[in-house]
Amino acid sequence: MSNPGDADTTPITDTRQLADHIAAGCKPHETFTIGTEHEKFGFLSENMRPPPYAPGGIRATLEGLAGLGTGWRPILDQGNPIGLKGGPKGASISLEPAGQLELSGGTVATLHDTRAELETHFAEVRRVAEPLGLGFAPLGFHPTMTRADMPWMPKSRYAIMRRYMPLKGAFGLDMMQRTCTVQVNLDYSSEADMRRKLQVALALQPLATALFANSPFTEGRPNGFQSYRAQVWTDTDNERSGMPPVMFEDNFGFERYVDWLLDVPMYFVCRNDEYIDVAGQSFRDFIKGKLPGLPGEVATVGDFADHMTTAFTDVRLKRFLEMRGADAGTPAMMVAQSALWVGLLYDDAALSAAQALLRRYGWQDFAALRPQVPRLGLSTPWQGGTLRDLARDVVAMATDGLNARGLNEAPLLAPLEIIAHGGPTQSDHWLNRYTHAWHGDASQALIEAAV
Repeated sequence: MSNPGDADTTPITDTRQLADHIAAGCKPHETFTIGTEHEKFGFLSENMRPPPYAPGGIRATLEGLAGLGTGWRPILDQGNPIGLKGGPKGASISLEPAGQLELSGGTVATLHDTRAELETHFAEVRRVAEPLGLGFAPLGFHPTMTRADMPWMPKSRYAIMRRYMPLKGAFGLDMMQRTCTVQVNLDYSSEADMRRKLQVALALQPLATALFANSPFTEGRPNGFQSYRAQVWTDTDNERSGMPPVMFEDNFGFERYVDWLLDVPMYFVCRNDEYIDVAGQSFRDFIKGKLPGLPGEVATVGDFADHMTTAFTDVRLKRFLEMRGADAGTPAMMVAQSALWVGLLYDDAALSAAQALLRRYGWQDFAALRPQVPRLGLSTPWQGGTLRDLARDVVAMATDGLNARGLNEAPLLAPLEIIAHGGPTQSDHWLNRYTHAWHGDASQALIEAAV
């Protein structure tokens, strides 16, 4: 989830304003950029437990990063540091509900820049965290802790979600406290280009979930899933999550998305740096000045921008597209996640080939994978074979797309090439370590995954 930004206080007088707000993200192909975000669990080196906000924990980590002299400045919530801004190329750092540390990377031109950005970030985090006795590990689901073991960060919007999420699904609090993801944010040039990319990327998110599966443990034991993080998302808040059929409509566009999003129940409204709980209420009523929680208050474009961040579809449409289907993982795998989507979506021939897959099978066939993939991963049945067969084809398309960019980025897909051709997923690797080298101690996943 994003840190609060500068709010656009323009009153909403017509829903066309909201479509125009999204459409303002369109940009020429030659100016397309790459933005990678990832989360990671903190742990105390002495006992593998999650660190508190304070003392000596997450707050000290944020303050330490701000003290490095590299440009980071604190973001405050009622006086508490809950993130950092001012990083290179617009990068920021934020906190997920249980203290998962998130880098929202800057907008960069190449995947080599993405890899360098991650390496710099990990080095800075180590420099600050090691003297505090902390480590950070990107895994899809916390391998050992119960929900009750996980702390809560003093971030006001999370207090609202903590109350509301259990009303909407069985796993909402697990999503908030015990999951970590990696995503890449990519651009579009027009409404038609957005629709084309969104539909391809959304259809292929179950495949990405299988390729990047990295959450085989729950509370210290194997859970029977390749991606338990993905299982959590099957029952978190389905009114705002998943693969909505509306996004696959032939005429889907900015106005149609706004129409769908206005029927997604609200979480909050931010006024004077305070979050007001309006969870479950209607943004349409808000536009009319008839919101029960704030009668007479005028909805602004900034309020709508905040509301967009509470849609959790597997690909999220904002002024760019966010690919949200992958577990956090090794640095090489997180760069490979960005490489996969850049290769598929930023080259016209690769995108056309992926579109042909969608036309050949229909979006419903891809959506039918979503409930199966968390447990079965690449062994999920697909068109007479398994999803690994599709993985080989899609990784090859992405490789062709990256080669066409002429930037020597295709080698960054190497981890996916290995998996697609029969190698172990990250979950397979950890399960093997659990059985043999670790002798049943799943906490070792934190140590070995630490960045």
